[in-house]
Amino acid sequence: MKNIQDAQSNLVNDSCNDCGSYADIGAVIDEHDRLLVINLFGEQADEKSKKLSDLACARFEDVKCHVQRTGSGIDLTIEFAFSAEKMIFQLENTI
Repeated sequence: MKNIQDAQSNLVNDSCNDCGSYADIGAVIDEHDRLLVINLFGEQADEKSKKLSDLACARFEDVKCHVQRTGSGIDLTIEFAFSAEKMIFQLENTI
């Protein structure tokens, strides 16, 4: 673990209070990870995709949603302006 700590910049690493392991914050959060793809199946796929699209657009300003029907369901693609918005949306909606 000492080698990991020495190799990382003091500005970008953090340690777990419980186990002391290090995490490189920039490696955990990718600033370009703004696209969320949700595969929906079943009778309520249309309703769920509409609900999630509406929630994303209501919560964040610059969101683009695209619904594509597949042979077995619906693919909902939500593009966020920032990766943090994507993570917040996933956490708030248990995705």
